[in-house]
Amino acid sequence: MVTHLERPLGRGRTPAGACTGAAGGAACGDLVRVSVAIDPRSPDGRVADAGFDASGCGATIAAGSAVVGLVRGAPLLEAARVSAKEIASELGGLGASKRHAAELAADALHRALGSATREHAALSPAQGRTLVAMSGGVDSAVAALLVSEEGAQAVGVTLELWSDAENDGDLSCCSAQAVRAARELAHGLGMPHLSIDLRAEFRAGVVDHWISDHAAGLTPNPCVRCNGNVRLDAMLELAGRLGARTLATGHYARVHDGRMLRMATDESKDQSYVLSALAPDSLERLRFPLGTLRKPQVRELARRAGLAVARRRDSQDLCFLAGTRKGAFLERHASVGPRPGPIVDQRGTVLGEHSGTHLFTVGQRHGLGIGGGHPLYVLRTDARANSVTVGPRAELLARDLAVSEVTLHRHGGCVDGVRVRSHGRRFPCRMTQGAPAGRHPRVRLELAQPAERTAPGQLACLYAGEMVVGYGTIAS
Repeated sequence: MVTHLERPLGRGRTPAGACTGAAGGAACGDLVRVSVAIDPRSPDGRVADAGFDASGCGATIAAGSAVVGLVRGAPLLEAARVSAKEIASELGGLGASKRHAAELAADALHRALGSATREHAALSPAQGRTLVAMSGGVDSAVAALLVSEEGAQAVGVTLELWSDAENDGDLSCCSAQAVRAARELAHGLGMPHLSIDLRAEFRAGVVDHWISDHAAGLTPNPCVRCNGNVRLDAMLELAGRLGARTLATGHYARVHDGRMLRMATDESKDQSYVLSALAPDSLERLRFPLGTLRKPQVRELARRAGLAVARRRDSQDLCFLAGTRKGAFLERHASVGPRPGPIVDQRGTVLGEHSGTHLFTVGQRHGLGIGGGHPLYVLRTDARANSVTVGPRAELLARDLAVSEVTLHRHGGCVDGVRVRSHGRRFPCRMTQGAPAGRHPRVRLELAQPAERTAPGQLACLYAGEMVVGYGTIAS
């Protein structure tokens, strides 16, 4: 450590064309910035130069210097193997109180490498190289394990999508904590790992739409928009820059004939609903190693491999809500505060008061604050009138469903099922008009039996047997 303190490598240097990553700040008092320039003409993305700057304790300065020494001249994927443990080892070992310096330096390095890869990398295609999406959870860890065991060169990637001090970062799959955990998993499996900062794209492409839809009285599914328009597209583009033809994820789904999405073997874990907006061209490059497995099998594979996440519980919240209430989030990020209004029955009789229509969704039973009598359910919300209408469950049942902004991959005549919630049941149905493959402003589905209506704004996933053949948005 003494050498790196007395003669720190690259301190104050920002190479031409470099990308910079930073970590630390006010919370700990230590800050380190790492700048990395990769040679875009190099077939292995060699790190042409690197530099750093740091403030805080001596260990942080030494860790920044160690990073520069470790990555200068290294091929991109070798630089992506540099871990906090390796940085600490380069310094002759760090005690527990100084370990954070190596972790901050690793965070800054990998943010810089991720940015440099997105902007400048053009690695030569490599047979069998596969990018693996890693969230720090058991599913993506086992997906990476299975890809590695096939003999493929697996490269891990984790997206930082959201940062909010009010959230519980340990419950989120896309927080800074999750990125660090995923990187440790990847390095433990002997894999290079990159982290990509997509916070701006995620806010604009997912969260802002979710907020505006709620303000309009709709109940959207942000995971569908994220997978179909932000997250997977960014990782597929990154895979191309790394010379990888395919992207593997820990989703429970399958691909049929290269271009069609198919349900997973374990229907209770099936995620075809949240993947339904993926384009066939994207599906051609996607792999789902868990598609034929059941969750207990996945946990057992993790246990046998000695993965620390074998027993980690699954995330339940939306990633940007992790550990916080929807109402508090909307108030904090969109200034959508309490707006009291009436809860009424279908005749208009006032039964109680709500604190905002944006807090209720069609089919909701709990949290109405109306006691006594038969159970009541939300039948509809009206943001303009600021009212919530409730009634018995029977009034939720419907025999048909209007779906707008529909994309069909096959002729509508093959549609025989629809799912209106990510883990809900598939309802047998048929399309009342013979719509050809393509896009349609509106179609109507006739259900084989009455089913509970769901909230406008949710996605309707259309099936032919186990195959996803289209999707659209549930209309009012």
